[in-house]
Amino acid sequence: MCVQPESSDRLALGLDFGTESVRALLVDLKGTERSSSAVKYEHGSITETLPTTGEMLPPDFALQHPGDWVEASCQAVRDALEQAGLTTGDPTAAVVSIGVDFTSCTMLPARADGTPLCLCDEYIGEKYAWPKLWKHHGAKTQTDRINQLARERNEPWLKHYGGVIGLEWFFPKVLETLEKAPRIYDETDVWLEGGDWYVWQLIGADQPVPRSTCIAGYKAMWSAEDSYPSPGFFKALHPKMANVVKDKMPGTLIAPGRPAGTLCATMAKQMNLCAGIPVSAAIIDAHAGVPGVGVGEPNTLVMVMGTSSCHMLMHNEAVEVPGVAGIVKDGILPGYIGYETGQAAVGDAFDWLRRMLNHDSFDTLTKQAMTVPPGCQGVTCVDWFNGCRTPLMDGTLTGAFTGLTLNHHAGHMFRSLLEASAYGVRWIVEVLEAGGVPVDRFVATGGLPHQSPLLMQVYADVLAKPVMVPGTRQGPALGSAILGVLAAGEAVSGFASTSDAVKAMAGHMEKTTYTPNDAVKSAYDQAYHRYRLQVDRIADK
Repeated sequence: MCVQPESSDRLALGLDFGTESVRALLVDLKGTERSSSAVKYEHGSITETLPTTGEMLPPDFALQHPGDWVEASCQAVRDALEQAGLTTGDPTAAVVSIGVDFTSCTMLPARADGTPLCLCDEYIGEKYAWPKLWKHHGAKTQTDRINQLARERNEPWLKHYGGVIGLEWFFPKVLETLEKAPRIYDETDVWLEGGDWYVWQLIGADQPVPRSTCIAGYKAMWSAEDSYPSPGFFKALHPKMANVVKDKMPGTLIAPGRPAGTLCATMAKQMNLCAGIPVSAAIIDAHAGVPGVGVGEPNTLVMVMGTSSCHMLMHNEAVEVPGVAGIVKDGILPGYIGYETGQAAVGDAFDWLRRMLNHDSFDTLTKQAMTVPPGCQGVTCVDWFNGCRTPLMDGTLTGAFTGLTLNHHAGHMFRSLLEASAYGVRWIVEVLEAGGVPVDRFVATGGLPHQSPLLMQVYADVLAKPVMVPGTRQGPALGSAILGVLAAGEAVSGFASTSDAVKAMAGHMEKTTYTPNDAVKSAYDQAYHRYRLQVDRIADK
């Protein structure tokens, strides 16, 4: 039996599920990191062939193996415990809470007992039975129909999403399965997000399905005021979806930082933890980065930069801003309206170009790019290699390099891609501010800001404002740990409010600030103008 430790020994566990791996972070209630471990998923991102049959997948498919989520996370937790010296006797009692962040929209069909359909013998060879990763882009026509129908019906919920639903979201993927594999849709008892499914496994499948209000609000057209779209809307979309929410989406909606339940005995054994530890409802990985970098105030754009980028900002008012991916009350932290914007390919695009240019690492590319002046001597990139999120929300758009001549080299292409990423953020900021949402400060977190000082300097120069990079490389993991502590309650944590927890656990970290170089402002203004002209040409095709 676990014994409640003294306050100085209490540790929070944050689990950060990314696209290729999961990280387990153990941190004390003063924000001191005790240990962390990242474990890659055995199957990674399934984009080429189905693991069970070898079937070639269509180009737009991106799947994952749900067993990877459990096995990798349990290994990461055990490794983190060992690093922290918590491997003998009953020291794991020191872990008093668990928080989870997860990529979204990553979703799956499951049985009523939580078994993913892809793990049922009769469906292991059916690609539509597998979890669809956030970057699965197979639902293009379904997304178009949802948007068209919502506009025709003047659906009130559309205004919460800048007037357009994204290709990567929940219901386009559900509709895709219904139309492409109706048997899988019929056999599905529960449609749910990967983050909600994982938390459900943590607390036990005999418990009600815990559905995150953050994930539902940003990816499944749900709001606290209006719930999901009406049965009438879904019936008009497809007759078999009329009662999709009632029949295939059971569960309880719970805000991140609120308890979803407690760790069940089965998962506790696999993790080498004690059963009964409070578990928070899940949160989208990018959103967890906001408290994880110590931001608790409005009008700061937190750029969570990895495979893709999500930019999170809190504001005091709800303002309709076209092209914003989500405007959700309490969607990031309580008391604020949470705005989400994003870019669909960032780290993914950088790595794609590295491989295309046949470089073993980024070191040589970066050195070559540093010899290229701002604006890349006329080379312009539009980085829509996985579609455009904000502000156009169009997954069908494609990227381009223009202005290339025989005088240019790999460094020009790489730097132009870095600059395109920064131009995309500048465009997003202009959209927010034109809609009445000011952006006063920039904070960058995730893997990329620590790996590429050049990228961060380009961002600062293009935005013409300082960009602060917190010392932690694990903003989302720390944020999920903070939310887990809040779910455990004041009696365990001693924190009376969300702001108290954020300040105590993330408010004192070291920071690096990249200051804009005034001497390159004119060059970047001209290059940004070229970028916007090229964007308009591609978007108008």
